[in-house]
Amino acid sequence: MHLLTIEYPVWYQFLMYSHLATVIPCVFLGAYLLAFSKGTTTHRMLGKIYMSLMFITALITIFMPAMVGPTLFNHFGWIHLFTLLTLWTVPTALIAVRKGNIKAHKRKMVLLYIGALLIAGGFTFVPGRYMHELVFG
Repeated sequence: MHLLTIEYPVWYQFLMYSHLATVIPCVFLGAYLLAFSKGTTTHRMLGKIYMSLMFITALITIFMPAMVGPTLFNHFGWIHLFTLLTLWTVPTALIAVRKGNIKAHKRKMVLLYIGALLIAGGFTFVPGRYMHELVFG
């Protein structure tokens, strides 16, 4: 049976689509922010949007039970480690840039993008997960 034919509870669908709505823009915003000029007004404005969306998406995932693999407390899976990464990285990166520690800010932003978006995003495409079924059928 395909995951797309499974009837997810309405509350889970709401969380899943909210998560997608907040995380997908981050893939593009984060890539832009890492690739182009730093310290500009545009960078600061988009950075605030990016960090806000990343923090919100991490909060959403706390309430989403793991559907694949072993769980802790019948809820948290390995992928929730990326939730912790995000909830730690966003505020510490903000603190670093406000203190003028650009090197630490940059390191944290690269870690956040690679870890929470590329690696965690990659895990969403493994068999048994919703995105895998959506994209690969």
